[in-house]
Amino acid sequence: MIPVAEFKQFTEQQPAFKILKPWWDVLAEYITIAMLMIGVFGCTLQVTQDKIICLPNHTSADFVSQISCQEFTQNSQAPNASDEDTSSSTPPPPIATSVPPREMSGLRNNLDLQQYSFINQMCYETALHWYAKYFPYLVVIHTLIFIICGNFWFKFPGTSSKIEHFISILGKCFDSPWTTRALSEVSGETTQEKNADRELSKPSFEETSPATAELPVPEKLVAETSSASVLDKKEGEQAKALFEKVKKFRHHVEEGDLLYSMYMRQTVLKVCKFVLITVYNAALVGKIHFIVPCSVHTEEMTGYNSFCCNHTKAHLFSKLAISYLCFLGVYGLTCLYTLYWLFRRPLKEYSFRSVREETGIGDIPDVKNDFAFVLHLVDQYDSLYSKRFAVFLSEVSESRLRQLNLNHEWPADKLRQKLQQTPEGRLELHLFKLPGLPDTVFEVTETESLKLEMLSEALIPPLVSKLIRLEELSLFNCSAKVQHASLAYLRDHLRVLQIKFDDIKEIPLWVFSLRALEELHLIGYLSQDLSKTATLESLRELKSLKLLTMKSNLSKVPQTVTEVASHLQKLSIQNDGTKLLTVNALKRLSLLKELELIRCDLERIPHAVFSLNNLQSLDLKDNSLHTIEEIISLQHCRKLSVLRLWHNQIAYIPDHIRKLKGLEELCLNRNKILVLPPQLFLCTKLRHLDLSYNEIRELPPEVGVLQVLQFLALTGNFLEELPNELFFCQKLKTLKLGQNKITSLSPKIGSLVSLVRLDIKGNRMDVLPPEVGGCVSLKKSGFVVEHSLLETLPLDVRDRLSEE
Repeated sequence: MIPVAEFKQFTEQQPAFKILKPWWDVLAEYITIAMLMIGVFGCTLQVTQDKIICLPNHTSADFVSQISCQEFTQNSQAPNASDEDTSSSTPPPPIATSVPPREMSGLRNNLDLQQYSFINQMCYETALHWYAKYFPYLVVIHTLIFIICGNFWFKFPGTSSKIEHFISILGKCFDSPWTTRALSEVSGETTQEKNADRELSKPSFEETSPATAELPVPEKLVAETSSASVLDKKEGEQAKALFEKVKKFRHHVEEGDLLYSMYMRQTVLKVCKFVLITVYNAALVGKIHFIVPCSVHTEEMTGYNSFCCNHTKAHLFSKLAISYLCFLGVYGLTCLYTLYWLFRRPLKEYSFRSVREETGIGDIPDVKNDFAFVLHLVDQYDSLYSKRFAVFLSEVSESRLRQLNLNHEWPADKLRQKLQQTPEGRLELHLFKLPGLPDTVFEVTETESLKLEMLSEALIPPLVSKLIRLEELSLFNCSAKVQHASLAYLRDHLRVLQIKFDDIKEIPLWVFSLRALEELHLIGYLSQDLSKTATLESLRELKSLKLLTMKSNLSKVPQTVTEVASHLQKLSIQNDGTKLLTVNALKRLSLLKELELIRCDLERIPHAVFSLNNLQSLDLKDNSLHTIEEIISLQHCRKLSVLRLWHNQIAYIPDHIRKLKGLEELCLNRNKILVLPPQLFLCTKLRHLDLSYNEIRELPPEVGVLQVLQFLALTGNFLEELPNELFFCQKLKTLKLGQNKITSLSPKIGSLVSLVRLDIKGNRMDVLPPEVGGCVSLKKSGFVVEHSLLETLPLDVRDRLSEE
């Protein structure tokens, strides 16, 4: 027995499947219901009423009855004589008038009723045509076949899952609150607003590439946050899940045409069945007769061999058969029209052109294959379904929904708690791995630095103008896009920009139109052939650029750097160890004050540096310098005051270093220097001297010449003693002597009254001189020494050092 739950499931599924039933399928369904009713009605008549009634031909009246039965039968068969079935019983030939009447010789008993019933059954089985007997059952069977054929693709394992999935998604998209909101927002736009949005979406300069062009997002969809109705969190998450489902379904269904081919085969099968059933039904409908002659050998039992029978339901069955053929003809026309529709229209492509015009959402993509086919079917039912479904194919709509969810998840108060202070003293808001940029960011008006790291999509709207204190923007692996109004604001207010990228194409072109930009930091791998790199083809728009940093793998200084030569003050190239072969472009940077060439695998100081007359600071950290004989040429850089040659392989310092009279800071730490030449200390303007982590064994007494020295680092060498002249440097504030072999500290240490930091940890001293107390500026926090050695000082000295 079929459970009730199965019927309930069927009735629940039918309203869903009707979405994919065009009008001709619906009409065919009603026709099959009508044909099924014809068959059921005929079957009911077959069961509830007598099938056939027969009477014998007897005595003198036998001849008349026989003739009249024959004539009636022949007259009724005359129009369909050609359709006469040879297998049916043929009436006996007429008896000649010369034959005398035959006397009855049948059995006589009281079983007349049983005899008639027997004769009726015998004549029904032998004389009545099989079509007249089984017509209602054939109608039911044929109709069931049509019903099965019409719904086969809904139940076929290969298509049913796709259809059910599509109907489920379509229903949710139709009922989603986000669909209503998205359509209501764009439908309210006037023609003037659209024209204004079109102007705002234009690129800021003609050379904008498609990769960095602005999204064609209506201004209303970006900036409007307060006037629109707010979706709750649950509805937003449901809409977000719908976007993912639509993407996966589209990717899965667009690859094949199983639904289309199955519907095509189903239609062809219906047409073939229609032709076959129509032909043989039309041929056999004439076999239904009201008067049926019957001849059976029952004389010994009943006394008669010839009977005249009345098929009681013949007239009704005949009319039902004609009605059935009429319905069958209409059904066939629907099948033929379906074939015509399938072959005439390009059903494997579907364009949302009209939907784009009506809704104003211009980025709805066209679809193909099975996805296009089911949408064509949905259009036949109600085009509103396609219109509402198209909202979830739009990237603009998805971006807007993502924006709303972001705004709910990141309110302004939560973002304000993430504010931190940078080393430069700016209040920075750091957003990491978000799906987009929340509009609430622009409500945190105290933000001075905005750092966007690994955001999947970042669109900077005109709301950025609310950040009146914004000076710094960092884009770390985040390709941000801006609108025209946003770019106009950033162009005049942004001072510092940092961009970290994996591919040079991630650098947005709008960066090179920021005329107020003072600092530009590019971090990532650049093409070795920068002449073919369109992204860095021009820096000429950066009229205020003073600092340019490139942390990359350059093999030569880009020629485009010379376009900012008239105002660039600092250039920093930090390679990953790639050898910097060509630096000729540096010669044109005549106003350059600071130059950093870090980890560039340089073996000598580049000659191009010597022509930089305004150079004040040169940093060649972490290169492959073994000798610095050419240092004498730096005397042409008369303003040079800072020279950093740290983290190299320098073994000695040439005597002509004395020529660099203007040096104030010299860093030679992390090298392999053995001996310090006395000429080094003829650079009398030195304030900062770092010689730590070398192999120095002796500090020359000429160090006392450096009267303005404030910082001296000799950590990590092999010093055993210090010259007394060192303590002539009265302005020393920092003295680092740790990790050496010093055995004693001179009592003259007390003369360094300006000393605030002293590091002597890691030496071989057993006791400290009490004169350490004479360093009135030295406190315990700035005194780096072993605790046991500190205990050797008098108690009053220790107490004074502990005072803050």
